[in-house]
Amino acid sequence: MHSLPDSSDARSARSLIARDRGLLWHPYAPLDGDAPYAVLHAEGTRLTLGAADGTTFAAVDAMSSWWSAIHGYRHPRLDRALLEQAGRFSHVMFGGLTHEPAVRLAEQLVAMTPDGLDHVFFADSGSVSVEVALKLAVQYQRGCGRPGRTQFLALRGGYHGDTFAAMSVCDPVDGMHAAFPSLIAEQRFLPRPPAARLVDGELVADPAEVAAWVETLTASVARHADELAAIVVEPVLQGAGGMHVYAPEALAAARRVADNHGLLLIVDEIATGFGRTGRLFAAEWAGVVPDIMCVGKALTGGYLTLAAMLCSARVARVITDSPLRALLHGPTFMANPLACSVASASLELLAESGWRERVGRIERGLEAALAPARAVAGVREVRVLGAVGVVELSGPVDVAAVTRAALDHGVWVRPFRNLVYTMPPYISSAEDVAVIGAGICAAVARVHG
Repeated sequence: MHSLPDSSDARSARSLIARDRGLLWHPYAPLDGDAPYAVLHAEGTRLTLGAADGTTFAAVDAMSSWWSAIHGYRHPRLDRALLEQAGRFSHVMFGGLTHEPAVRLAEQLVAMTPDGLDHVFFADSGSVSVEVALKLAVQYQRGCGRPGRTQFLALRGGYHGDTFAAMSVCDPVDGMHAAFPSLIAEQRFLPRPPAARLVDGELVADPAEVAAWVETLTASVARHADELAAIVVEPVLQGAGGMHVYAPEALAAARRVADNHGLLLIVDEIATGFGRTGRLFAAEWAGVVPDIMCVGKALTGGYLTLAAMLCSARVARVITDSPLRALLHGPTFMANPLACSVASASLELLAESGWRERVGRIERGLEAALAPARAVAGVREVRVLGAVGVVELSGPVDVAAVTRAALDHGVWVRPFRNLVYTMPPYISSAEDVAVIGAGICAAVARVHG
């Protein structure tokens, strides 16, 4: 049994949940909705959670706290980086000042990202880094003498964040932002690129479907090039829009077409970066170097909110040579020293940890552990890419029921739409991955079988 007996922890959880209800908004949830589970403790890959009914659970975290806690919880090296920086200074404004944590982290990012991404802008969150990327693309086109190029070409099924410019390049129909049509700028959209599956370490798609999609891309850009500043994509894996794995050839085609028409290519690696798909950055699946890249989530190992936008020297030079000379953005907590220090330690840890082998082991483990779900009547598809495992249902998932059923089997998941998925921490052991797979399969079978 993974549930624990009633205790002071259980009483504390009940109290927290009662105090929370009606006081706090939670993501995409009603104020008076089902009470959340309370986190009582977190260490390594394990969460201790309490429910409103007094039950407590010891659970493997299958979500890496929304894909960010790649090194697990309470990692001594990340704890130490945070505490040491707090002993020096926790925050200073970045206007007119600089500091070692920001410079060091920027140097690391330039060194590890694809060659040619030479300049860094630090932002508060992934969504804000997308905002900055879109601003940069518009400023670039204006600096090139093309002020009419203010729109973006994005993908159906895409998700890039919850702030307004980022919302505008999310899926306009099936996305999470259809409630704000009068507030969001209208952009151009392409169909989802053709699905790809992993075969012998390569992503394989139907060549005819890819060719047809590329033809649509080429025609759309040719028709609207004078209005477009950039193409915006999540490379190879669309995350919150449906965990859709697509053909790398589509990304390569976007690079070619952007070059042919003077557009920039923006890749949103916030969910996919730092090894999650089995490559350090997902754009590597297509051998593509973007003009602008956004990273976040795993950047600090889940400790603090921080994101970055990187761009090429060519793009930066146009901005520098323009009348304004500056990139017009500047968050209060830009390059926060605590976040930069932890991020720097996280990237060092990633480089030293053998992440590629770890992610490969997780991929093989998820393939085996999630395979039984294919036999469940309500399951449409099971797919795995790197440290990402997805069970796609034929209809909407019963989030509350599947969450509780998985907890009864010692696993914390947060399903959405018609997906029950996992993105486990990279430190997950073979046993952890097996528990995650068994818990997801059992929960899906119980609720949707």
